[in-house]
This record gives sequence, structure tokens and C-alpha cells, in this order.
Amino acid sequence: MIINVSKEEIKVLEKLNIISQSVPLQEKIKYFEQKYECNLKEFEEKIKKEEEDFHKWDDYLEWKAYAEKLKDLNLNLKEIENAEDVKIS
Repeated sequence: MIINVSKEEIKVLEKLNIISQSVPLQEKIKYFEQKYECNLKEFEEKIKKEEEDFHKWDDYLEWKAYAEKLKDLNLNLKEIENAEDVKIS
């Protein structure tokens, strides 16, 4: 049996994979934005000025990690959209 798959189908599959990873990260980021009523940059500025609160710093580190992972996924998504060559391994 031969399975024919186009370059565009592979790209769509890869994009869907990235989107499926992005959605939970967006939800977690949204949770922190609602919890602290600000975005990550504003929160970072606040906690640097306040007395040290380990719970807030833990949240900050987790929030920042989610934001960085989401940024990486978005870059990967753009790379896939612009990909000219598709190699199946």
C-alpha cells in the first residue's frame, strides 16, 4: 500500500501539533494575568519593587517559562508556514 501525502498536508499536521501545545500555555498565561490583573512585564516590575514573596516569585518563574515556551512555539509555527522543503524521516 502506498500513502500519498502532500507537503501542505505535512505542514498542516505540524501546525496543528504546535497549536495543540500552545493552547494550554495560553490558558495558563491567561490564568496568571487574571490572578494578578496585569501582564507578565508589569508583574515582573511589581515584584522587583515589593518585599520578597516566594509564592509570587514561584508564580513569576512559572509564568515566564510558559511565556517563553509559547514564544518558541510561535516562532516554530512561522518557520513551518514559510518552509519550502519538507523532509520525512
